[in-house]
Amino acid sequence: MPSTLTTPTTTVGTDVWRPLEDTDHTAAVSVVLKLRGETCDVDCLYCFEKRKLAPGGAQITPAHIRRLGQIFGERPLAIELHGGEPLTVGKDAMAALLDELAAQPTVHRVHLQTNGVRLDGEWLDLFDAHYPGLHIGISMDGDEQGNSWRVGYDGTAIYPHIVSALNLLAERNRTCGIVTVVTPAVLGRAAEVIDHIADFDAVRAVHLLPAFDTTVTTRLQATGRRTSPSRRLQARAVGADGPAWAITPAQYAAFVLDATARWIDAGHFRRIKLDPAVATIRRLKGLDTAHCHFAAHKCSHVFTAYPDGRLGSCDELPWPQAHLLPLAAARSEADITEAQHANPQLTAGRELMTKCVSCPYRTVCGGGCTATRWRMLKATGSDDAYCDHRGRLTDGMAHLLAAPDHPAGAHCRRAHWRPVDPNVMDDVDAFLARWDDPAAPRTPARLLASDHGNINTAGLPGEHAADDLDPRHPQWREGVEDRVWPLVDTITRSWKAVTYDSCQGHAHTGTGLAPSPFRVGLLPRTRAEYATLAARLCHTLAAADGYLPATVTADAVRSDLTSAETGRRHPVLNLTLTPAPGSTWADYFTGLDQAVHTLTHVARHTPTATGCACALRPPRPTREAR
Repeated sequence: MPSTLTTPTTTVGTDVWRPLEDTDHTAAVSVVLKLRGETCDVDCLYCFEKRKLAPGGAQITPAHIRRLGQIFGERPLAIELHGGEPLTVGKDAMAALLDELAAQPTVHRVHLQTNGVRLDGEWLDLFDAHYPGLHIGISMDGDEQGNSWRVGYDGTAIYPHIVSALNLLAERNRTCGIVTVVTPAVLGRAAEVIDHIADFDAVRAVHLLPAFDTTVTTRLQATGRRTSPSRRLQARAVGADGPAWAITPAQYAAFVLDATARWIDAGHFRRIKLDPAVATIRRLKGLDTAHCHFAAHKCSHVFTAYPDGRLGSCDELPWPQAHLLPLAAARSEADITEAQHANPQLTAGRELMTKCVSCPYRTVCGGGCTATRWRMLKATGSDDAYCDHRGRLTDGMAHLLAAPDHPAGAHCRRAHWRPVDPNVMDDVDAFLARWDDPAAPRTPARLLASDHGNINTAGLPGEHAADDLDPRHPQWREGVEDRVWPLVDTITRSWKAVTYDSCQGHAHTGTGLAPSPFRVGLLPRTRAEYATLAARLCHTLAAADGYLPATVTADAVRSDLTSAETGRRHPVLNLTLTPAPGSTWADYFTGLDQAVHTLTHVARHTPTATGCACALRPPRPTREAR
């Protein structure tokens, strides 16, 4: 039976959190300039900046910008002009800031995030004159209903102003990105919301941000002697159990997956970048991303400067805990790194990442948002719900990559992404063609068996190289290990599926080698077959639930198989049996034969399915969850 190397990927801790001093000076840092602190001309009910009570009134100056260049030396700077509302600085002050940014040789990108209320032709003329390459971001939570939390101080919706700003940008042949906060106002309407945003010609990117604010229980104070209508609305929305605009991580994951499915199906991906979808997809493909929630350059590479001269870490972290040092006190990057290592907040963030070292989603997830995990941990004592939703995003995106025409499978709770590295076959396309061609030539295979039952080209335990066989090969049965044969035979004959790999499970006692778990690898021919096989595996596992030995866990695993000939990555599905949580390998092998017998029997009687079984029979919680 063809066998490929299936050793789990391992990485070091710096893959999820890399200190600033561990990156060379070609790695950019991001600096958020809170131009006027919390000062804003609107009063969005969920505004996190106003909850920090950051100083308003004063504003960032060109001197602050020059100071940043002196501190970071030759390191590239990505600048974000933020607030509050950055346009409240006025046109003269903004022109001076943009001129200073343009004069700084290390500033390689400037992004302005605005609510759009003040944006007009004069502002766009100013941008063109003083910083033509300025990137513009508009805060818009989808359609009119989605924007119900975005109001002025008088309590009226600002949505019409946002629409006017987007139309103006299109008229001027300008493009922008959209930041959409996912609240209950958009849940269940992902396709509708994404279509609405895509209708604006200026939009080139959409970033979906979750309103993970269930821990918010304090209302904002009135801004003057009178309580504004907006603050009265906010007070009614905030209760002891959190605010009405908050969502759970599970709700966010479901929304993002549905939004991504529509983004693909409607062809919006041809014009619009959607995050966190693109960041997740890039990591699934083994590519880098600048999205800090998925990369190692997290809070140690993100800084926030306030008008009163404070310099801190990422603006999503709570203040004053995120404060590092006064901007005037920083003479060089060494002062910054010293302050980072002395900051208890960042220390706590780094410590959160130790949980990631043993997580199977680590290579895609990248650890997520430190600030959000920290808030959840502080409020509830656990960040498990956050980590669970990151796994759901990874699993669902892996399905949408493999079978975009069958989006329902993205919500399967039994099929999980697990990186297998390396997982390589000489020529996958030739193997698939030979599998279905009775007339194809089939050369003799070299099959040797070890004392531990491993069948491969060397006859040694721990050796993974083996010839790629198919059911029409004369040595097909000889190449499949005995314990795994009944399930391989069922999958290839009854399911008519292609198997590219199998292992009966080996204890490797006395060799010093790690045990090998039982597995069968399935190689779908098409996207449609991928969806069908994934659904069938889900139904098989659902039917076997409760009948397997307590020491054995069955899983459907999503992964990739790389063709050495073409370099192409082919989506594959693996059916695995591994030790249950809390079980030893000895316990596992004691119950393995019974588990294989049960699973094979169930697989023989599992019909072709059009949808997974999760809606009909949700997965049982693990013993640890119980």
